Amino acid sequence: MAKSSVKAPPKPTAIFARHETFHPRFGWLKKGYDLAVSDPNIFLQEDAPVLLGVGKNMVRSIRYWCGAFKVLEEMDRQSFPTNFGQQLLDDEGWDPFLENPASLWLLHWNLLKEPCAATAWAFAFDQFLVTEFTAENLLEDLREYAEGFSGKTADSSLKKDVSCILRMYAEQESKKGPTEDSIDCPFAELRLLYSVGDGRRYEFQVGSKETLPAEIVVAACLEFAHASENESSAMGISRLAHLPGSPGRAFKLSEAAIAEAIEQVARQRENLYISDSAGLQQLQYDSKPNAMAEAILDEYFTAQRVAV
Repeated sequence: MAKSSVKAPPKPTAIFARHETFHPRFGWLKKGYDLAVSDPNIFLQEDAPVLLGVGKNMVRSIRYWCGAFKVLEEMDRQSFPTNFGQQLLDDEGWDPFLENPASLWLLHWNLLKEPCAATAWAFAFDQFLVTEFTAENLLEDLREYAEGFSGKTADSSLKKDVSCILRMYAEQESKKGPTEDSIDCPFAELRLLYSVGDGRRYEFQVGSKETLPAEIVVAACLEFAHASENESSAMGISRLAHLPGSPGRAFKLSEAAIAEAIEQVARQRENLYISDSAGLQQLQYDSKPNAMAEAILDEYFTAQRVAV
């Protein structure tokens, strides 16, 4: 029998362990953003460690995280601010010093959404559909997942990613209390991940989050609808909660929590509401979802600045 001439599609590429083992620290994104605005070559300069006040490895880590969170983008090895970076981190931006937990939730969403430069993070929150697990469980499943990408991934890289994810989101306790790692990582404040029992097990917090504003949830839902190339002006709440890449998976939210967030935002907006047909709840929107998402975020952060 003649062999088929149809070629199999190429395997997708993945990005592992570019963080130099460092999770993002307080002040890193703002510092990296500001210096890149002044000099797009900042991360290539010999005196970058002096200007950033960190070691050489941390310079590479800051460069990576600024790109992964999509506040900077690289062209010809130079780093330039993205539209999102300008909106959030400019001195007159939404929240340049990330004082509002809403900004951390927004960055978390930005880290995971496509194009994603943190493959292990996307796997942990989007594909690893368990509630309680050990580091070994996560590593084993990530190892299997990594086999689906082009090129062989070193096991040491996967271990570094798993370690970084856990240190980034779960408070690391010692007999003397929280460790320096957890104190210095803003994303532990989101309480998305907990260390439970003997300290070797971890648990995702599923359901409503005290510090997660409804506006961030709804903006993410609208961005997801846009990215899904949804041609209608509606998307089912169940899809927003459960589809790969959805806000429900990224924020670990139930359908009820998403519906509650939409209802809260809809009270202030005529072009957005929940419809219920034959028991199927849907997010309905009457304008371009991406533009609506940006308007909701801008109004939310503007109101927060005025309140302060």
